[in-house]
Amino acid sequence: MRKKVIILGGGVAGLSAAHELIERGFDVTIYEAKSIPGGKARSVSVPYSATAGNTELPGEHGFRFFPGFYRHLIHTMKKIPVDKKKTVYDHLVDAKEMGLARFDKPLVPFVLGFPKSVIHLRTNMKSLFKTNWGLSGHELDFLVERVWQVVTSCSERRMEEYESISFWNYVEADHKSEAFQKMVEGMTRSLVAAKAREASLKTIGNVFSQLLLDSILPGPANDRLLNGPTNDKWIDPWLTHLRKKGVRFVADAECVKINCKQKMISDVTVHHLGRQLTVKGDYFLFALPVETMETLISEEIVDIDPTLQKMKELAKSVGWMNGIQFYLKRDIPIIHGHILCIDAPWALTLISQKQFWPSTNLKKYGNGAIKGIISVCVSEWHRPGILYGKAAAQCTEEEIKKEVWAQLKKSLNTGKTILQDEDLHSSFIDPDMTLKPPNSINHSPLLVNNVNTWKLRPEATTRIQNLFLASDYVRTNTDLASMEAANEAARRAVNGILDTSRSKAQKCKIWEMYTFNLLTPWHIHDEHRFQQGLPWDGKCSMMKRILSTAKYVSLLYVKKFF
Repeated sequence: MRKKVIILGGGVAGLSAAHELIERGFDVTIYEAKSIPGGKARSVSVPYSATAGNTELPGEHGFRFFPGFYRHLIHTMKKIPVDKKKTVYDHLVDAKEMGLARFDKPLVPFVLGFPKSVIHLRTNMKSLFKTNWGLSGHELDFLVERVWQVVTSCSERRMEEYESISFWNYVEADHKSEAFQKMVEGMTRSLVAAKAREASLKTIGNVFSQLLLDSILPGPANDRLLNGPTNDKWIDPWLTHLRKKGVRFVADAECVKINCKQKMISDVTVHHLGRQLTVKGDYFLFALPVETMETLISEEIVDIDPTLQKMKELAKSVGWMNGIQFYLKRDIPIIHGHILCIDAPWALTLISQKQFWPSTNLKKYGNGAIKGIISVCVSEWHRPGILYGKAAAQCTEEEIKKEVWAQLKKSLNTGKTILQDEDLHSSFIDPDMTLKPPNSINHSPLLVNNVNTWKLRPEATTRIQNLFLASDYVRTNTDLASMEAANEAARRAVNGILDTSRSKAQKCKIWEMYTFNLLTPWHIHDEHRFQQGLPWDGKCSMMKRILSTAKYVSLLYVKKFF
């Protein structure tokens, strides 16, 4: 008889776990509190936006991209069929550029990926000079050295030493210029919704270094997006595939209580369409966000596994990173990729969407008048804006829309006018926000890896024999709260179930992350130093020769082309 697994939560983690479990012969049922699957990754239909038989306009919860270092999630996407020849993976398209926008300087595009031509390299070199961060030569050299230290440090040093250091302190930002501080804050806020003053160097250093290396070295594209609305191109085909395999999906079903008996989970209580259900299974896999899961951790559960008490503290380390879409009367591509608005006080990241959706006919959405979509993520909700002098969390929905649009125009309309008020048709804010100032609520905050929070994060396998955890707060190699971490956590939880059930099925693949293989000699060197209690020292003769050569080549290049 097949073992029954109950999955609570139908986001990326829950769907990933169901995918791996159903392939290994388990009986799987997912209970999801929302009406649709996908969690933070889902796209959202704009209510009442359709006319004349059209489809409702597509919205998003927030930031959506698939960087080159994603491996677990990409592996799963390659197993989701859309027809006899293609998988969901084939719906990913590469962004060719990344843009940096300032309030008082023209938008600067960078070509992503390893230079494929002299023109490609020349474009990036010009962009680097045009950016003009206002940093001194000493500050720029110092920042490069700090990035080099992270990428050449051994994994043990990163885990044990860098976890207790904030990124802000690591780059000595208090002693640097205002321009330097603004750059550090803007980059960390826009990319991972983290505060540089509080976020762990281990996480920010790893991710920032990986993104930087991926943007200049050969390999998968550093920035990939789906070629249509998320549900259409990924989540819906995924759920269809899982259902064909035998997975049951129950929507509008919220887990409200975990019941224990004889130091095991006996059942869970689920509210579903006005009824209270008692759900039983052999194993219970909780793919819920930390702020939800911690409310379900009772004293009885903590008595069995005291480590789960730490989730109460971990749940405080969350930030807000939510989306807003602007629907346009004309398409405005801007650049072929994401744009970071470095000076925007609300830490805006945006993408002009239509250029990545070649087969999506926007005339079939809304009232048929939409020709372009700018999707924006707001990562700073507690800093005053430029119109009302209020933080986003203290603004009404209409004030937020006007403020974000104003910050976009100030960021992009430098040098030439890109956005005009007459371009704007309508806008839509992530429905996970309840905007009732001064008591606005974010129902889907994002875990932020602050200093010394790794010790608070649980393993996917708990001390309760039939309770497993799969969410981006679980300890993973990915480390960063993301779709990739959710997928990896799901794989770890499934492997725990395989061990407990003594299944002979093959375990889920787990990849190492942030390994920087090209720098192995430096890692070995630093590992020896770390084991001897010595500080990092990357100033070996090999490094000096490489840096000297690189500097010489760069100077020749600049002299020749500029």
